[in-house]
Amino acid sequence: MIHRSIKTETETLDRPSWRDYQAGLKWSAAKKKLVTGIFKVSGLFFLILAVGYGIISGLEGTSFSHLMTDCFSPFNGKKSDATFSHLRLNDKKHVQNLIDDTSLVNLKNKRIDVFTNGGRFSVDTSLDIPLQNFILKKLDTSTARYIGIVGMDPASGKVLSMVSYNKTDPSTNVCVDSRFPAASIFKIVTASAAIEKNGFRPSHEFKYNGMKHTLYKSQLKKQTNKYTNRISFQDSFAQSVNPVFGKIGVHYLGKTTLEEYAQAFGFNQNINFEIQVDPSAIHLSDTPYQWAEIACGFNQETTLSPLHGAMMASAIVNQGRLMEPAIVVRIVDQDDKVIYRNASVSMNQAITPEASKTLNALMTATIRSGTARKAFRGYRKDKILSRLNIGGKTGSMDNDTHDARYDWFVGFAEEKGGTAKIALSVIVAHEKYIGLRASYYARSAMKGYFGNYFAKSQNLASKIKKK
Repeated sequence: MIHRSIKTETETLDRPSWRDYQAGLKWSAAKKKLVTGIFKVSGLFFLILAVGYGIISGLEGTSFSHLMTDCFSPFNGKKSDATFSHLRLNDKKHVQNLIDDTSLVNLKNKRIDVFTNGGRFSVDTSLDIPLQNFILKKLDTSTARYIGIVGMDPASGKVLSMVSYNKTDPSTNVCVDSRFPAASIFKIVTASAAIEKNGFRPSHEFKYNGMKHTLYKSQLKKQTNKYTNRISFQDSFAQSVNPVFGKIGVHYLGKTTLEEYAQAFGFNQNINFEIQVDPSAIHLSDTPYQWAEIACGFNQETTLSPLHGAMMASAIVNQGRLMEPAIVVRIVDQDDKVIYRNASVSMNQAITPEASKTLNALMTATIRSGTARKAFRGYRKDKILSRLNIGGKTGSMDNDTHDARYDWFVGFAEEKGGTAKIALSVIVAHEKYIGLRASYYARSAMKGYFGNYFAKSQNLASKIKKK
């Protein structure tokens, strides 16, 4: 620093002194050494980072280039005012920053345009527009506070329909709202755990005392008397018998197993989606009676979003595999360059394929002889529904102020002897009067979806035959 100061003070002279000349040489050499050292250290840092991240990515399936994008992309964190042009979106978090949540609510077209400071982007969705418009026309909002309907392709996780109604705030998306009590929908989780951990089959017999839809501590006791009812595991599920599932939670599963299977089905887990969605919540204490409440869904603390409900139903007809949901297929910029393309991702193997078959049978019984039988009455004679295997689970519960009643249906329909499938999740919050129930919406959506599917298949067969 002293020599640099001397040079500055004498730089107006025609020739530097010998001392200044030697000092300048030393400074140049030091500067060159410093720059070289910086490059070496930087190279070593990125090499270590690449190797370390390569090990992690081998386990988690993330590329090093993906890491660099996460570190330096303007999509990381909050939305950037910088231009979005000529960039690639590597994951759904980046898509969230590009797309406004409200722009994907109740769409009537498969493609939407998004405008930012950087230009225009075209977003292609996975929505089945005939199904979407069919459901929108069927909505009865006269007595409802909330309605959320999600249709999903079980194998890929692609969202086929996403219809929302919120009386108090129409701009919000009920389908990704996770504040709703899961109610008896959680019996899907409990039944799955009982099948795998305890080997229960549909014919396994249980005993219970009292009413089907109550849950008193006395009903959890192992007792047999002249008032004791006997019922099969399948009918307990189909008729949603709380004391039986409460006993399963207390005497067969316990806290650890209930937590294990809840997490396997996605509770308390972040759901990676193009729209922000809070995790469905569950909390188990060390109190056995609370385990019983959780196991049969007799509580308001276990919550579920309609989107998550569709994921759960998908797993039952997808060999037990829980898929990551997606509604965006691809995004192109104003130059028609693809900046994002979705790929199907498996979140978790929730249950074994064998267990999923048993769950399928339990949910089919719910339609045939259980709590959904009224809504699906005559389906085996219907020209469309008779060609399907249909399963489901219902649930209902008042809110904490008792001025709204939550009404759930989570289920599936699959083509007999074919490959076409759809998973459905419906919630309706009825107010003073009970309007169109969740099960009726599900039946209508199944008929609309497969009616269109069978018509297309028939037209295609006719064209092939003519050729």
